[in-house]
Amino acid sequence: MFDTASICERGGREVNQDAILAINHDSLHCWALADGLGGMGGGELASAAAINAIEAAFNSTPANSPQALVDSLTQANRQVQLQQAENPAFAAMRTTAVLLLSDGATANWAHCGDSRLYHFRDGVIAAQTLDHSVPQVLVAAGRLDASGIRGHADRNRILKSLGSAEAPDLTLAESALQSGDAFLLASDGFWELVTEREMEAELSKAATAQAWLAGMVARLATRLLQTPDADNYSAIAILRR
Repeated sequence: MFDTASICERGGREVNQDAILAINHDSLHCWALADGLGGMGGGELASAAAINAIEAAFNSTPANSPQALVDSLTQANRQVQLQQAENPAFAAMRTTAVLLLSDGATANWAHCGDSRLYHFRDGVIAAQTLDHSVPQVLVAAGRLDASGIRGHADRNRILKSLGSAEAPDLTLAESALQSGDAFLLASDGFWELVTEREMEAELSKAATAQAWLAGMVARLATRLLQTPDADNYSAIAILRR
């Protein structure tokens, strides 16, 4: 029903603060990606805690619903808080998160931060998450074109993340699925170096999720040569048969 491929690399950094997940129970599927916020310290602990909590929630109660998204990411937030308590030096640790659930007929997704989900239909982007970031606010206010988010001086100023004392402030979405639909979950280290048009171009040439991902990674790799200190980059490519 679904063909999945993934990558999670440290890029030019010493530590990989990204974490990913792709699991299923029969026809119920769960994909997640988290990107620890490096400026807070302990980003790798925060992202790992979030992904482990999402996996535990799905294994405990596999489901595809908005409530399942909220429950999973609430548990993820709590686990990051526990890591903060256990590691006082990293009491401010935070992580982004994007979570996709599907039973093959419908998909539900939610995100917090600037890790993105793209939904493709008929080879083009039908929907995508909007970053919880300062540049995205500028776009909403008409002060910046969406293409200007990449490379913006404030692109790392994230407005929502997991690890705060409050309940996570999530954005949720749902869609009925069709044969040939595709999804891409990506950290900012990935989508900043691969444009939306390039994602579509590589999808049009690919028969498998692995081929699609490989095409995008090849484009990314050429840009890494000019960016030796590039951020961690992670992505999960998903094709619905």
